[in-house]
Amino acid sequence: MWLEILLTSVLGFVIYWFVSRDKEETLPLEDGWWGPGPRPPTQEDESIRPFKVETSDEEINDLHQRIEKARITPPLEDSHFHYGFNSNYLKKIISYWQNEFDWKKQVEILNRYPHFKTKIEGLNSVATARIFYKLMLRLGFQEFYIQGGDWGSLICTNIAQLVPSHVKGLHLNMAFIIRNFYILTLALGRHFPRLFGFTKRDVELLYPVKEKIFYSTLRESGYMHIQCTKPDTVGCALNDSPVGLAAYILEKFSTWTNAEFRNLEDGGLERKFSLDDLLTNIMLYWTTGTITSSQRFYKENMGQNFLAIQHERMKVHVPTGFAAFPCELLHVPEKWLKFKYRKLISYSYMPRGGHFAALEEPELLARDICKFVGLLERQ
Repeated sequence: MWLEILLTSVLGFVIYWFVSRDKEETLPLEDGWWGPGPRPPTQEDESIRPFKVETSDEEINDLHQRIEKARITPPLEDSHFHYGFNSNYLKKIISYWQNEFDWKKQVEILNRYPHFKTKIEGLNSVATARIFYKLMLRLGFQEFYIQGGDWGSLICTNIAQLVPSHVKGLHLNMAFIIRNFYILTLALGRHFPRLFGFTKRDVELLYPVKEKIFYSTLRESGYMHIQCTKPDTVGCALNDSPVGLAAYILEKFSTWTNAEFRNLEDGGLERKFSLDDLLTNIMLYWTTGTITSSQRFYKENMGQNFLAIQHERMKVHVPTGFAAFPCELLHVPEKWLKFKYRKLISYSYMPRGGHFAALEEPELLARDICKFVGLLERQ
């Protein structure tokens, strides 16, 4: 009798797995209001208005005064970037910021491109996905390709889960794949890679697990725990100190570009990026005062039961391409991706590059996007 029960249970599970694995679900396309107070009863202003990035002498003078008053704690001897941003190198950043960086010139460069504003509700990843969908409709596009890394990868995935009929293709350079089964595959995959669908390159990027996944995640995720729980606390400090803001953000451009850069006194920042580009990025947060709201996004998405959110359990059924950069925070093998992204038609092992691929290796990323779109357009 017990054997019959066991066989029946196994058969039932197998049937359920085959039936449910390719079930095409979509997220409900709801509506939202995220501004202060109750939602206005009047119809939303859907106009699209041009604007220019602006600055002033007053804004720049205030910045310089704050930089001059920065209090720097000397680093421990030979600490490099193991304790975070090395303050000796931070002094070089400060000097360049004060004496050579030209914010007005960067504003002129930004204004070479047309900028527009429109107002659309706004804010967790699903709401953000809905906003971008509404924006595309407002701009006159019924079908479109989407691409993302980091939060963008989740937002683009949510767009594909919300309105798959409008998404011609989805390209990612980072993916969030969460399954308990993968813990088992990691434990055995090094010894039986083919059994779990791992290529030789997957093994190189995943192992040793203790260093490349466990220790690496512990080292690099401290910021996330803060921002998922108390974003406004750290936001107060960063919104008040431009030097603190620079150290907080630029540290990620070091170790997320290449984990080995933590062994360097300068964090390897100028090996991949220019100080003008890095400081322009900081200035976008500083002049708009948006570091705190950007950190609240972590709280909105991960401050509750993240794994229980509906979209985490849903598969994606639009054509998908993936660029696997070798220095990304966590490597995702093709086999893992195919479980969630059922129409994965392009998977590329990139020759170099890390988390900030669009800034670090724009040509490599653009080529892979074009390759993916080309595959779809020729079908």
